[in-house]
Amino acid sequence: MKILHTSDWHVGKVLKGQSRTEEHKQVLAGVIEIAQRERPDLVVIAGDLYDTAAPTPEATRLVTRALTALRRTGADVVAIGGNHDNGPALDALRPWAEAAGITLRGGVREDPAEHVVDGTTAGGERWRLAALPFLSQRYAVRAVEMYELTAAESTQTYADHLGRILTRLTEGFTEPDRVHLVTAHLTVVGAATGGGERDAHTIMGYAVPASVFPGTAHYVALGHLHRAQRVQGPCPIRYSGAPLAVDFGEQENVPSVTLVEVTATTAARVREEPVTAAAALHTVRGTLAQLAEITAPEGWLRVYVREQPRAGLREEVQQLFPRALEIRIDPELVPTPGSGTRVAQRSGRSPRQLFADYLDSRGHADEGVQELFDELFEEVDH
Repeated sequence: MKILHTSDWHVGKVLKGQSRTEEHKQVLAGVIEIAQRERPDLVVIAGDLYDTAAPTPEATRLVTRALTALRRTGADVVAIGGNHDNGPALDALRPWAEAAGITLRGGVREDPAEHVVDGTTAGGERWRLAALPFLSQRYAVRAVEMYELTAAESTQTYADHLGRILTRLTEGFTEPDRVHLVTAHLTVVGAATGGGERDAHTIMGYAVPASVFPGTAHYVALGHLHRAQRVQGPCPIRYSGAPLAVDFGEQENVPSVTLVEVTATTAARVREEPVTAAAALHTVRGTLAQLAEITAPEGWLRVYVREQPRAGLREEVQQLFPRALEIRIDPELVPTPGSGTRVAQRSGRSPRQLFADYLDSRGHADEGVQELFDELFEEVDH
């Protein structure tokens, strides 16, 4: 069978005030064109269809039309919710999706069988897919309790819970004449971030080891990290990456989708198919005089100016680069006194760690307050 694996569309993304709607239309048209040309048996969208939990009607139309067009290529289509998506809102679309022949799983349901999808290709290859939407730490505990796998003790980690849930969903991966697949929206230890992900859901204990996936899986289609990459593990594990760079931190990524060919008795063969419709993101830096000599690259720009701040500087740079979405004094050249130390201290630290440091600096290191912060942060960031 042939699989088209994509994820992290982030439809509705606004970059520094600039709507990406037209780019998304072109990008998704490119994904659909690849599906029309390659004729996959199955299309998997591994989460983050939207950039926000409250997508606009225009974003909703764009996503539903893209899913419908992918289904019209003749492929089975399975999409799961990511951390940017509103799981219950996606599940509210399930009647429409089922009528269109699309499998949509926004959140974890009480019956684990709802997350196991079976199918057969036109050529007769049988397949089974375990589809796990994004789970917050709190809902991971709840899911474990729903499935009555074990008592959810407070000392257990997020990875423990995810491992138990995936074991439950893949316990049927035993038939030798069936292709076994997994899709999930999560961070695997050792994988490289793309540069534009939501930090709170890639750190703070959200990373899980590759060992949570069964060795009997023929392919694991992941979403969440925006850089296309293979992950070492007990089976073929891969992030498709985002088909559009959502932030300047992703300017070095190559947007693509992943195509997989596999049978029940042969190993997965994987290749990337570039998606080049979106405007490229670039960073340029220099003094005003140096910038005046630069030929602006095509795409959206971030400009780091190697000048002392002064009135009118931004406007002068904007005249040079009309497509500059972000203009800043180069932080490497003109740091605010003392800010370098603070940035270094904060770099890579989770909100929980930063709040704990704040409490300690004020002489209020109280575990109860820390637990309340964790609960509130989880609530507002879900």
